[in-house]
Amino acid sequence: MAETLTKPKFMDITELLQFVDRLVSQQTGEHLDDLQKSIIQGLLTGKTYKDIAEDIGNDGYNENYIGDVSRKLFKILSQQLNEDIKKSNFCWTLERAINSQIFGFNNNNVTLCPYYPNGNSEQEEQAIATPQPPPPQKICHDLTMAPKIWKFGDRTDEIDTLSRWLIDESIPLISVVGIAGIGKTTLVKKLVDRHKDNFEVVSWKNLKLSPHLTPIANDILTKFNKESSPKDYQIHDLINLLIQQKCLLILDDLQELFISGKLAGQYQKPYKNYSQFLRTIAQIEHKSSIIVISQEQSQEMLLSLNNDLYPIKSLTLSGLNSVDILESLELSDRESWSNLIEIYEGHPVYLEDICYLIRNMFCGKVSEFLAEDTPVITELMSSQLGEVFERLSSMEKAIALQLSQVDRPLSRSQLTEKLSLSSTEIIKGLQSLPRRCLLKTMENGTMMFRLSPVFKQYIWKGSMRGLPEI
Repeated sequence: MAETLTKPKFMDITELLQFVDRLVSQQTGEHLDDLQKSIIQGLLTGKTYKDIAEDIGNDGYNENYIGDVSRKLFKILSQQLNEDIKKSNFCWTLERAINSQIFGFNNNNVTLCPYYPNGNSEQEEQAIATPQPPPPQKICHDLTMAPKIWKFGDRTDEIDTLSRWLIDESIPLISVVGIAGIGKTTLVKKLVDRHKDNFEVVSWKNLKLSPHLTPIANDILTKFNKESSPKDYQIHDLINLLIQQKCLLILDDLQELFISGKLAGQYQKPYKNYSQFLRTIAQIEHKSSIIVISQEQSQEMLLSLNNDLYPIKSLTLSGLNSVDILESLELSDRESWSNLIEIYEGHPVYLEDICYLIRNMFCGKVSEFLAEDTPVITELMSSQLGEVFERLSSMEKAIALQLSQVDRPLSRSQLTEKLSLSSTEIIKGLQSLPRRCLLKTMENGTMMFRLSPVFKQYIWKGSMRGLPEI
């Protein structure tokens, strides 16, 4: 009597995705996303990574990216099923697992691969063979362009906040913003020194020296793949590296990419690809982080107001408020130190410069210095603030000049009355100045605006001298 063959049962794709989702969730605690589901469906129908990328139709999901996501899935499933899963055996391994009683399926004749009904065929296995996954992860730390720390004030709270974002929450995009000399770069270097061993790839780039993104991507990838044959790497290769490895990329002096004389955070034409690059890093799934350091807040960082949609964080760095920063500067009249710190808003560079002046001109007597017409603006301060002022738009300059001429904060309506600017221009200017850390706001039933004391004094004295730029 002839043996009766059981007709193979083709499993519904929804059931299959539920099965894979259960395995992935058990391993990672997270469910399959839409991209992963599309990749699984494509693999089961024998499609190549290129075919899957074309079906999805998203410019950010090229063939290499689809392959990277697939290999991560294979790794998770391999651990769950105790099998060495790759593209060439994906169907057959899942089929064996589903037909196993261990996973709770009662029908032992489920077929997942209708195009290749005989899962034992070596010829079929070779027909869909693909290159092996990339080699094991390696360490590549490049801090050549990172500064050496000479002094570091009490930034415990700021370090703790950044550490939580970077390590505990794995925030993909973090910005540290503050006026020139406030200590942004030193703070981030201290953070990197503390946590660099948590990352496989660490790279520090100074955009003042090398602003273009493609050469930066090429340099990082070349150093990471120094054993491989030389090639010209592109931005999408850098994105793939950030996905494949746990990376920390620091971009210092981001303001160098912005247009001078316009509202804050607008990219010059050659650097507009940074905006899309940073947005992409904030949106896609990976374990890497980018820290940007800037005197101006970039446009994409404004999305941090919507934390659910864009997991990005921004820290605005203010001055130091501890009298400890004056301990080593050979000053007298300790009871007056806090007043000095308040006037110069704890700015470490300004305080060091002004303390040098007090030692040499006032014999170190702080109280005698404070009896003068303060705040005194030194040449160093004038140089730094002059560069900042030159970057302002015409509407920002007009607002700053008006605020420098009064001894009290002004409201938006008061500024509208005093300036020959439209209401829209004033709103734009009042939005842009805080992104440069130059404007303070306070609420007393109505939003009120004032300049920082040092910046106000600089502009007021400049206007009194009739400087052309004022």
